[in-house]
Amino acid sequence: MSMIDPTARIADGAVIGAGTEIGPYCIIGPNVVLGENCKLIAHVTVSGHTKIGAGCVISPFAALGGPPQDLSYRGEPTRLEVGEACTIREGVTMNVGTVKGGGLTRVGDRGFFMNNSHVGHDCMVGNGVIFATSATLGGHCEIGDFVYIGGLSAVHQFTRVGSQVMIGGVCGVRGDIIPFGLANGQYAVLEGLNIIGMRRRLFTKSRLATVRAFYQKLFHGPGIFAERLASVQPLAGEDPAIAEILAFIEGGKLRPLCLPADTD
Repeated sequence: MSMIDPTARIADGAVIGAGTEIGPYCIIGPNVVLGENCKLIAHVTVSGHTKIGAGCVISPFAALGGPPQDLSYRGEPTRLEVGEACTIREGVTMNVGTVKGGGLTRVGDRGFFMNNSHVGHDCMVGNGVIFATSATLGGHCEIGDFVYIGGLSAVHQFTRVGSQVMIGGVCGVRGDIIPFGLANGQYAVLEGLNIIGMRRRLFTKSRLATVRAFYQKLFHGPGIFAERLASVQPLAGEDPAIAEILAFIEGGKLRPLCLPADTD
């Protein structure tokens, strides 16, 4: 059975999974689906065409499924999907998508979203991410698995952040960050590889040395960046991480690449 506080407001049509707890003064819209064993502590609003996966814990004053902050939105039935086992802390906001952006905002499993963080419309967010306090995504961003975004950092709309990236606090991210990258600075620059994160993902010393050597050739070798990029293409077969980085760079379309401060 679900446990629903008598002060909560559950609209007709909402689907509440077995074992889900809905605390005082929560508001659940008519097109909402809550998975099994979720816990909405109090004062949570879930609206729009929104689906929340099983086992999520949502803290007070989170607002999920609200309209996108986009002037072109005209009330279309666009969607928000949040994966399983996410922790969504106080004041977090996640918006539904827009028609022009594909109509869907998606958040993966096991994300940890600290207070007042924001996922903008049409974003695609991977699994196992951590958004620190007030970390913010503009619309249409793509965030890979196991990304950490530091407190008070903001990611420009249409920016891509590869898997296992670490972004420092109080950063403005204006360019695509390669997988496994470490970015920092008021306007974020690439400072190296996220070695600690890679070790946590069980990279061996040999793999780390291989990827580090590739990174040095690509970003700090002789010649201009375009020449270096062409020269390292044969290294894709040396390690899956190298292949992933090269494929990520090749896939860039809308934003420049985030580079080290001294890269030509």
